[in-house]
Amino acid sequence: MAAPTTLKVTSRASATPTPKGAWRITLLLFLFMLVNFADKIVVGLAGVPIMTELNLTAEQFGLLGSSFFLLFSTAAIIVGFVINKVPTRWVLLVLALIWAVAQFPMVGTVGFATLLICRIILGAGEGPAASVAIHAIYKWFPDEKRALPTAILSQGSAFGVILAVPALNWVIVTYGWHYAFGALGVVGLMWSLAWLWLGQEGPLAEVETASSGGQRVPYLQLLTSRTFVGCAAATFGAYWALSLGLTWFTPFLVKGLGFSQQQAGFISILPWIFGACVVLATGFASQMLMARGVSTRMARGVLGATPLVIGGLLMAAMPHVDAASAKIALLVVGSGLCGSIYVVCPPMIGEFTPVAQRGAVISIYGALYTLAGIVAPAVMGKMIQASGSLIEGYMSGFTINATIMVISGLLGLALLWPNTERARLQADRDVAAEFA
Repeated sequence: MAAPTTLKVTSRASATPTPKGAWRITLLLFLFMLVNFADKIVVGLAGVPIMTELNLTAEQFGLLGSSFFLLFSTAAIIVGFVINKVPTRWVLLVLALIWAVAQFPMVGTVGFATLLICRIILGAGEGPAASVAIHAIYKWFPDEKRALPTAILSQGSAFGVILAVPALNWVIVTYGWHYAFGALGVVGLMWSLAWLWLGQEGPLAEVETASSGGQRVPYLQLLTSRTFVGCAAATFGAYWALSLGLTWFTPFLVKGLGFSQQQAGFISILPWIFGACVVLATGFASQMLMARGVSTRMARGVLGATPLVIGGLLMAAMPHVDAASAKIALLVVGSGLCGSIYVVCPPMIGEFTPVAQRGAVISIYGALYTLAGIVAPAVMGKMIQASGSLIEGYMSGFTINATIMVISGLLGLALLWPNTERARLQADRDVAAEFA
């Protein structure tokens, strides 16, 4: 009988130091995610001018928002397996170049079909972005130090909106929506040049692989694990809210509540400012709790899923308040609380997934929860189209969002047990080795 072998995945007991240059890479990947979300928000921000110029119905605009996610998940899965073999440095560069190139056709006169195709291509390029960036950053930080860099990486999304919305809105108001797309293309090229010069591959992947002996776990076992399912379910609800914010928040402010395009541009950044605070607070709290010996069930699972339930309950109250300011406040706080789940789920998956499989598993996780992006904008468009008034349609759409958030948060609370997941997979591996 062979001696038992040990499946050693990233452990919070690791004493591995953070390599030199880790925070420089963190900054570059933060900027990568900033560009990523600026690209996402531009259609929602320019929603009213686009609908006016192209004479689109609410249902067509919802389809445009959903089209971005058509190949999003498929590309994420494919690239997830690629990054198990190919250095993330080059994959990130290719993705950023796709983003830039996909923006430039919109500078000229375009029809609905061209805009739709370019958004599908852009979505295919952006689908793998978050998973590849997370996998890349985890090559620079050991498990017990990943919460804060994950939070910073997530802040690229918030700051992508906070910084881009005023700038892009100024371009839209001053020069027209076409030039906003062109500006994003230029920014994408600038990031690509910076990454080509300064980007590097992290050294910890080799250390982790060597320490684990290159052992692997069957993908079916990883993907059907309780914590993986819980992460996908919980983040699905959060991403439903995020994709609605990207596509419909500004049109809701302009057409539903009567604000001007310029006013709506400034109000649109409020959920992202609040969400940024939530994300940073979650990352800091998670890392502090783990440093004090709190289990990752509490320091990651419960900490990330509870705000989803609270946020959903707040959004469910929107139809029951009359003042525009109250509706905005509930939407800002309710959707902003979703940010906590993005901080905790990738580290939880990383806890029990061997490093040689981590890129693919995190990418599959991303592909599953971003399916919400295909459905949510289209559902909102149908609600608006079918309702007797714009505001009733919006309230119906946000109520559906609230229900999904509460359900996903409760599923997260029930299923997120990463510490016991790691122990179970270790035990299964030991038993298999014993009888080998």
